[in-house]
Amino acid sequence: MSRISAILFDLGNVIVEVDFRRTFRHWAISAGVDEAIFYERWSEDEAYRAHETGELRFEEYVAALTDKLGVSMSHEAWQAGWNEVFVGPYPGVQEKLRELTGSLPLFAFTNTNPTHETTWRARYAHALGHFEEIYVSSTIGLRKPDQAAFEWVAEAMQLPPEQILFLDDNPENISGAERSGLTTVQTRGEDEVLAALAAFEDRLGR
Repeated sequence: MSRISAILFDLGNVIVEVDFRRTFRHWAISAGVDEAIFYERWSEDEAYRAHETGELRFEEYVAALTDKLGVSMSHEAWQAGWNEVFVGPYPGVQEKLRELTGSLPLFAFTNTNPTHETTWRARYAHALGHFEEIYVSSTIGLRKPDQAAFEWVAEAMQLPPEQILFLDDNPENISGAERSGLTTVQTRGEDEVLAALAAFEDRLGR
């Protein structure tokens, strides 16, 4: 492992647990339809990606969803269900971040949209206070796994990519980060994140 000067975290399923089943359940109840519709028809399609790079407002994304899923409901129901995705921060990871604060700069980089960002910043401000900066795809107009996104973030962090340790649950994002020169560990869920950070500390002799 190269000399690491900072750690960069994904948010979803690394810092905060997310579960789209909660969203689908809420939408199904609100629209009075079978939950299976969302499992069969929803995907991270072009509209989803455009929403995460700030090209589509939530209202426009909802219009695309309505067409794709063949489901109608109020704007409020779409939004409430959309925000049901968040389960909450991993307690053990929060404790580890507190321990790491001050020894290494901590950053986060998340693919997300303004509606979700407003929600997680308000709900989990205490859990996100350990980060010096959170880079948001819909703000910078770039998203993982694109190499340009990682290059932008590394430049913003003012570090060579090889000095950044990146943790993410998505294998495509890990591959994109590796192509960009970052040191990576794929993790999903609290236990894997804690194990990765413990292994990193062992290498440092802490």
